[in-house]
Amino acid sequence: MKAVLALRYATATLLLACSVAQAQSFPNHPIKLLIPYPPGGSADMLARPISVELQKELGQPVILEYKAGAGGTIATSQLARAKPDGHTILMVLAAHAINPNLYKSLPYDTHSDFAPVSLVATLPLLVAAPNTTPADTIEELVSYARKNPGELTFASAGNGNTSHLAGEMFKSTTSIDMLHVPYKGSSPAVVALLAGDVSLMFDSISTSLPQVKAGRLKAIAVTSSERSALLPDVPTVKESGYPDFAVNGWYGILAPAGTPKTIVDRLNEAFTKASNVPSVTNLLNASGYSIVASTPEAFADHINNEINTWQRISKEAGIQPQ
Repeated sequence: MKAVLALRYATATLLLACSVAQAQSFPNHPIKLLIPYPPGGSADMLARPISVELQKELGQPVILEYKAGAGGTIATSQLARAKPDGHTILMVLAAHAINPNLYKSLPYDTHSDFAPVSLVATLPLLVAAPNTTPADTIEELVSYARKNPGELTFASAGNGNTSHLAGEMFKSTTSIDMLHVPYKGSSPAVVALLAGDVSLMFDSISTSLPQVKAGRLKAIAVTSSERSALLPDVPTVKESGYPDFAVNGWYGILAPAGTPKTIVDRLNEAFTKASNVPSVTNLLNASGYSIVASTPEAFADHINNEINTWQRISKEAGIQPQ
């Protein structure tokens, strides 16, 4: 019995020593940060300034690799197959918590194939529309939709994206009919919006705001519980007659399951420091982002809560897993 206990102790000690050694040598080559949507979208706008500071903090290049498509599942699948050494990580969006409710089968397990690193930031959505859309307020939008069922279309950054489910939630909340038109990312969706190919979009405020300021799009409402400081005169959907409607986009970092805790903690520390550099925080705040920087454990709880929330919303909207 003593021999068994001694062996177990020696094994645990060896594993701890290996973990410490890995953490001390981490990172020893460039880090690949997977982005599940195309360049120019809200994830890209967040990742670029943070990655510059992250390189300084970790002492290695941070390479942004864009793997768009399938609601973010292509990039997420790549992460699930990656070596769990911290050198391949993923900027995950709210779609990560939505996808288990949209797909009958995913090429990974949302709960067990990943190691949460940190919730990085949140971002409200903007109900944006081309100037040709015959509504300037939520009240007018709902009224027009009820008089012209099926005529309005709303773009999204892809099936399962927050912009998609926010639209479905809005349809369910207001009892109106709109056609969903998915695109491969926020940038092409905004291009379609500018061209008047679609009636509106529940888009990240960071990508639509410049077009609103330039007068090429109009801001109908924001989806957060409170008005945005960037558009203080634009009401929330909540205060426009729908008190239960509130949606925020969010962004976090995942590593593959099995990544040593010491490396997860080192990544968490690095992202926290990088995102809180004053110049980075000010730049991101100016685009509507709120820096969060959570612990790995808090981010895991956040993901689980989001999965439950979107499961409820999907059922209320009558969305069936495909």
